[in-house]
Amino acid sequence: MSLINTEVVPFKATAYHNGKFVPVSNESFKGKWSVVVFYPADFTFVCPTELGDLADNYAEFQKLGVEIYGVSTDTHFTHKAWHDTSDTIAKVQYPLIGDPSQQLARAFQVLIEEGEDAGLAYRGTFVIDPEGRIKTIEVHDNGIGRDAKELLRRVKAAQYVAAHPGEVCPAKWTEGADTLKPSLDLVGKI
Repeated sequence: MSLINTEVVPFKATAYHNGKFVPVSNESFKGKWSVVVFYPADFTFVCPTELGDLADNYAEFQKLGVEIYGVSTDTHFTHKAWHDTSDTIAKVQYPLIGDPSQQLARAFQVLIEEGEDAGLAYRGTFVIDPEGRIKTIEVHDNGIGRDAKELLRRVKAAQYVAAHPGEVCPAKWTEGADTLKPSLDLVGKI
């Protein structure tokens, strides 16, 4: 079953954020747009490039009223150690959630259950609306990094569609571009 339009399941976890350990739960996602970004593990190779890219674009997400949450199956203590030792991760200003119980990775269907990477998460990205419902899902094999600018475009499209019922965003839609209003008149004319 797809997670699209489902509510994030109840959970409680601890994140490392702004020099502190803070509680995070499914309620943290309500009342604002959120992006949850799963990655395999701290102290790895592709992961810091992605988290650094998100950090470099964090102000743009904040302008849209979006909070980012990074999640791996490491502990919040490991997140702090990585933040303290990596120049790239030191730029991260959004919460890094520890998921050592793998409850979140399993609930978001990105937990690797078998093989040499068992217990890690795939690179999953979830855009969540202010009601706590999942609106977009992107999952990559762990060798393929993601792009924060493409994620920004998808967030803007999700926000646009939510604010403009009856309109949809076509392929490559960017903010300010034309949208579509599905109707019988459009069938076969696009």
